[in-house]
Amino acid sequence: MLNGDQLHWLFVEIWYGLDNAPEDLGDTVVTIGVFDGIHLGHKRLIAAAVSDARARGVKSLLMTFDPNPVALFAPDKVPPALSTVSRRAELAEAEGIDAMLVVPFDKNFSSILAEDFVRTVVRDKLNAQAVFVGQNFTYGQKAAGTAETMPEHGCKCGVDVTIVDLLDVTAADSTERVSSTRIRGLLADGAVSAAASCLGYFYRVDGDVLPGQGRGGAQLGFPTANIDFAEGLAIPADGVYAAWFTVQPTAARPEPDPKGDIEFGVRYPAAVSVGTNVTFGDTDRTVEAYVIDRHADLYGTAGQVEFVDRIRGMEKFDSVEELIDRMNQDVADTEAILAKTD
Repeated sequence: MLNGDQLHWLFVEIWYGLDNAPEDLGDTVVTIGVFDGIHLGHKRLIAAAVSDARARGVKSLLMTFDPNPVALFAPDKVPPALSTVSRRAELAEAEGIDAMLVVPFDKNFSSILAEDFVRTVVRDKLNAQAVFVGQNFTYGQKAAGTAETMPEHGCKCGVDVTIVDLLDVTAADSTERVSSTRIRGLLADGAVSAAASCLGYFYRVDGDVLPGQGRGGAQLGFPTANIDFAEGLAIPADGVYAAWFTVQPTAARPEPDPKGDIEFGVRYPAAVSVGTNVTFGDTDRTVEAYVIDRHADLYGTAGQVEFVDRIRGMEKFDSVEELIDRMNQDVADTEAILAKTD
């Protein structure tokens, strides 16, 4: 299942830890990396592995790490995550991956020598006929293994190795490398449209819908769904965004509100506020979605916010009336932006 108790079942097999990979795994084609966010560069790498696995008639396996390896070596510099493990699995499944192995990157794992990693993990444990990695991939103790050494190590073990080039995209008059680091920077700047160009999809934040301050509907006339997003997840810069909002069932709320007009699994236009509400002096950073012209009790369901474009930054208004006027304009701007997307 996905986020929290969200009732969204995946068909991709997921194993946590090397020891939990099944002994009867059979032959595989493996691709390895953190795969945070599974952006266009990752998708090219995964597509190559999946295509090779199908040609060989074996299972495609994605090996990822949680927590991020940075947490072991520089815990104070761990970057915000672009995806939870469950979201990563959802994205990997969409690219055709059959199974995903989630490895905790700890001291024991990091101490494996580079050549031993290819032999004991990739070949012996995962039964890999072939392995696919990116140009910037490193492995083994002190990251001694690189994309340059892996073909030699693979040859010694009888594992075919393919190094996939990193991906560049051209925007305006410049060419930029697609990377999770670049996407985090774009989100931090509120440039969600540019982030989507690197990801190949709208950046999404998931979470259970929790009660907020309660003023959205009662005081302002814009009832919002307050999203309880995962700790450590990358959240776009403070501001107001045009977004798509989807509600999913949970164990606590397996059915939609019978008195409302919001169905599970349907994308609805939404104006989304991110940050602290400076007009009311709030201090907690929130993600709140106003589903345009729809009404339902969403508490206890799971919400998914797909960020399409930024409308404006966070502003402080001198009166509630000024805020309401601006929110009406935000809704109009949202509808205009979303009318151009699907």
